[in-house]
Amino acid sequence: MIFDVDGTLVDSNDAHARAWVAAFADHGISVAYEPVRRAIGMGGDKLMPLVAGIEEDTPKGKEIANRRKQIFKQVWLPTLKPFPRTRELVQRLCDDGFVLAVASSATAHELEPLLKAAGVADLIPTRTSSDDADNSKPDPDIVSAALERAGCAADQAIMIGDTPYDVEAARRAHVRVIAFECGGWGRVDLRDATAIYRDASELLDRYEESLLASTMTVG
Repeated sequence: MIFDVDGTLVDSNDAHARAWVAAFADHGISVAYEPVRRAIGMGGDKLMPLVAGIEEDTPKGKEIANRRKQIFKQVWLPTLKPFPRTRELVQRLCDDGFVLAVASSATAHELEPLLKAAGVADLIPTRTSSDDADNSKPDPDIVSAALERAGCAADQAIMIGDTPYDVEAARRAHVRVIAFECGGWGRVDLRDATAIYRDASELLDRYEESLLASTMTVG
């Protein structure tokens, strides 16, 4: 079981978007909130050129990315909360024998605090971040890295995410994907997922009829 984190386990997508907008503003660049919000889920390597025409690996790009990290850590990270029943879902998957992994566009330094904010840091030992992939979502690199680290074949894995970028990355890695709407994306945006639920709470309520239960039965 491969988890995205932001917008899937912890309610942080808006916070990330506001941190990006503020970081751009601090460098004299005005970007609208909505395009940035819809790019959350990609890594900075794709978000920055998309919304501002700036490459992340340029001197200015690096300055903006570092400022975004500072703002997010200082202003937004202390405010984050998990979505309802997030820990209950992750614990249920542990109890059912799933090997758990993370495939996140967050940096390695951000990932542990995010998992702590989600209340599941102690339950998911296998983690991959943007530092483990050449290209961020929707490229499949991070998902493929999670599979390799977990020692799992793609056809034995399921990913849970909240953005079209999660869905595309999983599909390109030949992994089935469950999408949550709690990150702010609707069913039309997530239509290529194998299954769609509102959040962890709805998936738990419908667990016995879900892909998760059928996977356990097959196993």
